[in-house]
Amino acid sequence: MTKEEVFAGLKEVIAVIRPQTDLTNVNFDTELITGLGIDSLTMLLLSLAVEEKFHMRFPDGQAAPTTVGEVCDSVLKAL
Repeated sequence: MTKEEVFAGLKEVIAVIRPQTDLTNVNFDTELITGLGIDSLTMLLLSLAVEEKFHMRFPDGQAAPTTVGEVCDSVLKAL
């Protein structure tokens, strides 16, 4: 799986969790908190939805990603 494929899947997850979010300008450098308005509860939901979509688990104790690209990298690393 490529980073671009993970990115496309991540955008699908974000569209479901935060349907009011405009994803047209989202890129790998987009910050989750300031760029997408994701709070701590939404971050938890996002993590669970990403794990389910990609059939993987984020490692315990790993620092929370701050950008879309970091989420993609974390998914690729866990696959």
